[in-house]
Amino acid sequence: MGQPAPIELSAPSNFINRELSLLAFHRRVLAQAEDESVPLLERLRFLAISTSNVDEFFEVRVGKLRQQIALGLEAPGVDGRSPLETHAQVSKVAHDLVSNQYRVLNEVIIPSLEQEGILLLRRDRWTEEQRVWIARYFEDHVLPVLTPIGLDPSHPFPQVLNKSLNFIISLEGEDAFDREASTAVLQVPRVVPRVIRLPGDAERGRYPFVLLSSVIHANVDKLFPGMRIAGCYQFRVTRNSDLWVDEEEVDDLLHALKGELPRRRYGLAVRLEMPTHTDPKIWRFLLEEFRLEEDELYLVDGPVNLHRLQALIDEVDRADLKFGPFLPSRPRELSPGTNLFEVLRRQDVLLHHPYQTFAPVLELIRQAADDPNVLAIKQTVYRTGSDSPVAEALLEAARRGKEVTAVIELKARFDEARNIDLATRLQEAGAKVAYGIVGYKTHAKLLLVVRREGATLRQYAHLGTGNYHPGTARLYTDISYLTSDTEVCLDVQRIFQQLTGLGHAWELTRLLQAPFTLHSTLLERIAAEAKAAKKGRKARIVAKMNSLVEPKIVRALYQAGQAGVEIDLIVRGICCLRPGVPGLSETIRVRSIVGRFLEHSRIFWFHANGKELVYCSSADWMGRNFFRRIEAAFPVASEPLKQHLTEALRTYLRDNTQAWELETDGSYTRCRPQDQEPCSAQRQLLGELAEATEVVTQSTRAMRKNKKG
Repeated sequence: MGQPAPIELSAPSNFINRELSLLAFHRRVLAQAEDESVPLLERLRFLAISTSNVDEFFEVRVGKLRQQIALGLEAPGVDGRSPLETHAQVSKVAHDLVSNQYRVLNEVIIPSLEQEGILLLRRDRWTEEQRVWIARYFEDHVLPVLTPIGLDPSHPFPQVLNKSLNFIISLEGEDAFDREASTAVLQVPRVVPRVIRLPGDAERGRYPFVLLSSVIHANVDKLFPGMRIAGCYQFRVTRNSDLWVDEEEVDDLLHALKGELPRRRYGLAVRLEMPTHTDPKIWRFLLEEFRLEEDELYLVDGPVNLHRLQALIDEVDRADLKFGPFLPSRPRELSPGTNLFEVLRRQDVLLHHPYQTFAPVLELIRQAADDPNVLAIKQTVYRTGSDSPVAEALLEAARRGKEVTAVIELKARFDEARNIDLATRLQEAGAKVAYGIVGYKTHAKLLLVVRREGATLRQYAHLGTGNYHPGTARLYTDISYLTSDTEVCLDVQRIFQQLTGLGHAWELTRLLQAPFTLHSTLLERIAAEAKAAKKGRKARIVAKMNSLVEPKIVRALYQAGQAGVEIDLIVRGICCLRPGVPGLSETIRVRSIVGRFLEHSRIFWFHANGKELVYCSSADWMGRNFFRRIEAAFPVASEPLKQHLTEALRTYLRDNTQAWELETDGSYTRCRPQDQEPCSAQRQLLGELAEATEVVTQSTRAMRKNKKG
C-alpha cells in the first residue's frame, strides 16, 4: 500500500474566500445584539455597528468587485472564485445578513426596549396628542429645509448622496402650472436629526421616540398641496467610496485628494435599499436609474439606515442598560506630573489599552513640546483627528520653534479630510509635513523625540499597534511601547529618514519593517518552528491579528502544521486559512474574539527553542501590509513585559464566552463554558490589569545590562 499523495498547499480548496470571511465577522458582531448577557442599549449599539460595517463592506469591497467585473477581470483569487462568482456569493450571503439585522431589530431589540419603557413608535401607534406634536415639529424644524424635486424634462433625476435618506413619491393630480407630475424625489438633509424624542415622562421610565422617516412620511402631503399622494417610499443608495489618485502622476497629493474627496459622495452605486412594501414599479425604476441589477436591491422591514438608531442610546439616561464605566489604570511610575524622560531612561514601559490609559503617550508628546531641551519631534499620523490633543501638542511644538516632522497618511480611508486639515495647520505653524512614499501607505505607528542631555543627544520612542487617537484608545485593544533603548530608537530614526528622504533601505537592528523585512522574517520564524518540530522539539506559534490573508504566510503555516507545530491564531476578522483539514492543518486552531472592545492589537509569539520571541506590530498578515504599506513590528525583550503579553495571549485562548472558533468549512461556532468556569478575556483583563500594572512596567535595566555584557 503506497503513501498518500501529498496535499497541494496552493489548492483553492485550502483557502477561504476573503469577502465571505469578512461577512462572517459582521455576523459575529450582529450576534452581540442578540446576546442577553450584553446590556440592552449596548446590544442596540452592536446592531448599529453591524449595519455600519456592512455599509463599509459595500462601499469598499463590493465596489472593488464591481470594478473588476466591469473591467472584465476573470482571474480567480487564491480560493478559486472569479470576481463574478465572488460577487454572486457575496450577494446571497449579504441579503441573508441584512435580513437578519432587521429580524434582530423587530423581534429582539424593539420588544426588549419596550419592556424597559423605551418606545420606538411607528405611525400606526401614535396617539392623537403625539400626532399633533409631530405635525408641529415637522412644520417648525423639518419642512423649511426640505426641497422636493418633481421629475420632468426641466428637473432631471437629482444626484443622490452616498448613504443619504431619500424618498420617492408617486403623485396624482395637476400642480399650479397645470403639469401632471407623477413622481418626485425628496432628499433629506443630514442636518436634521434622524431620531426624535417625543415629550414623555422620563422620571417614570418612559422614553418615546419617533424616526424622522416616519415624521416625513406622515406629513409628506404638505410638500405637495392640492395633489394626492399615491405612494411614498424611503430609499438609500450605497456607492463605491474608494478614492483613486495616481500618485505618480500628480504634483501635489494633498491638492489631488482634496479634489477627489467630493466624488466619494457620488461614486458608482453598488446597492439600493427600500422598504419591503415598495411598489415593484418604483424599485425597478430606481434600479434602472442607478444602473443596478435586481440582486443589488435590498428590501428591508424598517428604516433604511439602522446605524442612525445609535443616536437613541445617548438620549436614554439608563446606566443599567449600558456597559458599566471603568477608569483605565496607569502605572505608578507614570503618575500625572511625572517627568517621563526620567522614567524612560530607567526602564521601558508597556501599556495595554484600553485597560491602561493612553494618557502617558499624550503626556510624552506634551512634555516634549514644552521641554526646552527637546530639539525635535517626529511622528507618523494615520488616524489622529485635526483637533486631537496629539495634533495640538505638535502644533504647539512647531510654534515654539522645535523641529517638528509629521508624516501624514492622507489616504487613511474615511479620514482623508481630517488628515488634510491637520497637514494644512501643521504647515502653517512651521512644521515639516511629508506624505510618506509614493505608492505605499504609511501605517506604522511611530513617535521619536530627540532631547539634548548634557553634551549628548538622547532619543525616546513610542511604538504602537494602534492609532494616535484618544477616542479609539478607549474602545480598541492596543499595545503601546515606550522606550529610550538606543537600538530601537535608532531604528525608528532610520525609518523616518526613509519616509522623508531618499536612499537605500537601512538595515535595522531590532525592528522589522514592511515592505523590506517583516514578511521574510515571519516566514523564517514560522519555518524555524517547523524545523524544530521535525526534530522532535517543542514548537509553537501564537499570533493575534485583525486579518490573515497573505497566501505565502498561509502556506507556511500549513507546512508548519504538517510538521507538527502547535499553532493558535486569534484572528478578529478575515481569515483565509482553513483549520482542521486532515493532513494539512490538524494542529492549527483559529478563534475570533468579539466583545465590548474592538480587538486591534497584533501580537506574534514564537517558542523559538525556549527563547519565546514576542513581537507587536501595526501590521496584519495581509498582502497590503507586507508589500504596499510602511509597517513596523517591534520585539518585546524585557521579561516582565514579555510575560504580560504571553499571559494576555493565554487569556484569549481560555476565553469561552466571547470567542468563536473557525470550523473547517469556514463557519464559526461560538464557544460555550460547558463544564468549565466561564472566562471572558476582555472582562478578565479589565478586572485584573490594574493589579498587574506594577509587573508590566518593571525596570528593564537588568535586561539591558545583560545585553551589554
